[in-house]
Formats: sequence, C-alpha cells, structure tokens
Amino acid sequence: MTVTFAVVATPGPTQASWVGQVRMLEDLGYAAVLVPDTLWTVSPFPALAAASVAAPRIRLRTWVLASPMRSPAAVVREASAVQRLSDGRFELGIGTGRPDAAGEAARLGVTWGSAAERVAQLEAVVTAVREQVQPRPPVVMAASGAKSLAVAGRVADRVAVALGPHSTRADLEAGAARVRESAPDVSLSLQAFGVSDRVPEYLARQGFSGAGLRDAGSILMLPGDPAAIAEQAREHAETLGVDEVVVPSDFVREVAPAIALV
Repeated sequence: MTVTFAVVATPGPTQASWVGQVRMLEDLGYAAVLVPDTLWTVSPFPALAAASVAAPRIRLRTWVLASPMRSPAAVVREASAVQRLSDGRFELGIGTGRPDAAGEAARLGVTWGSAAERVAQLEAVVTAVREQVQPRPPVVMAASGAKSLAVAGRVADRVAVALGPHSTRADLEAGAARVRESAPDVSLSLQAFGVSDRVPEYLARQGFSGAGLRDAGSILMLPGDPAAIAEQAREHAETLGVDEVVVPSDFVREVAPAIALV
C-alpha cells in the first residue's frame, strides 16, 4: 500500500509568501496541500485556486469544508472553478462543522441546524458535487463520532478519523473499525498533531505540550526521526489501512525526509 503525506497550510499575508509555501511543499514531495475553512483564515477556494497556478502537480483540498456554511449550489460553483483551474487536482474535504462553529454560522447568516440536519446538508453537498463537478473530485470526510464515522464510510472516498490530542492507538483502531462497518475498502487518513516533543503554536496556546502528549501515548505525535516516521506510517497502512499522513505546516521540513522512505 502506497503511503502519501499531506500538509495543512494557511496562506500567508502576501501572494509571494503563499506561492513560495506551496511550491516548497511540492518540491519537498508532499502529495496535497489542505486549506482550512474558518472565519479567521483565508477562504479556502481562492487560496486553492492560487495554489493551483503556483504549483502544477500538488493536489488541492479543503480541510475541511463546513457543510452547513454553504448551499450545495455554492459548493458546486466554487469546486468547479478550482477543478478547472487546476486541471482536475481538486479534492473536496468536508465535514459537518466543528462543534464550536455555530457562532460562525450566525455571523454568516446561515442556519446551523441540528446534528441530523447538518449530516443531511453534507450528504446533499456531496451528491451535488459528484453529479455536477467534472472530473468528479475525490471526497474526503472528517468524522469523529460513531454516527458520523458511519456516514463517512458511506459517502466518502477517503475518511479522516478525527481524534483528540490524547487519543491512543486503541482510539484510532476503534474509529477505523467503525468506518469499515460501512465501507470495508475506503482509504483512511490520520492528522498528526506534532513531531517528537513539539506541537504547533495553536496547541501550545491551549495548554498542550508535545512531551505530555507523547508520554500519554498519543497516536497523533510523530517520532522525531524520519526513518521512524516512515516505519510507523508503513505499519499503520498495513494494519489499519491508514495510507495518508496529514502534517501541520510547522513541521514540513522535519517530516519531508520520511516521504522517500515509505
């Protein structure tokens, strides 16, 4: 099983900084760049459109699009634009929205809805994109709870098992098993939180330390040695079907040597 590495990246303050960042990721061997969908970061679709011109090979994914924030028609329009500009490299990363995102929906003037309504909205968006965007982009769904993982297994081409910072291998195994109940062969992704004993600044501000997470057995902390990262990635792929590792942008240079070793 081939293992790939992707990066969650937020566009910098200027065109030059974003172009340079995406080109660096492509040169380092990363397979995809993933842009968040929040009100305090750059809107993902124009950022991905710019990235598509800056780097001609890297794949482009929303990470993850909050389905309650846009109608199916709006997502189809934006996804079609990026798909056309990138010559077919767009991937729809989507979820039902972070639990704390109801305030963002209110600021945008859209209905947040119940959990069931948000799932229905997600399925409507996925159906519209699959029917109307050409070529049809892969759908990657982030999910955590038992119900959402079951939905993800049903509607997505790839599932990112969303885990909390202290999650262990047993938690990952349980999430993967839940997905497999709906889709035995679906691809899986795992988003790393840190490398060795370091975490991104946003986690440090929340009181997390890399050493603490590592000592607690967090499956989301990558080893510090590239060879060990590659070995862990191969093991997760062979035993759990996790064939994509998503890396925070803070650690792209440290992780990059592992890409050639998997």
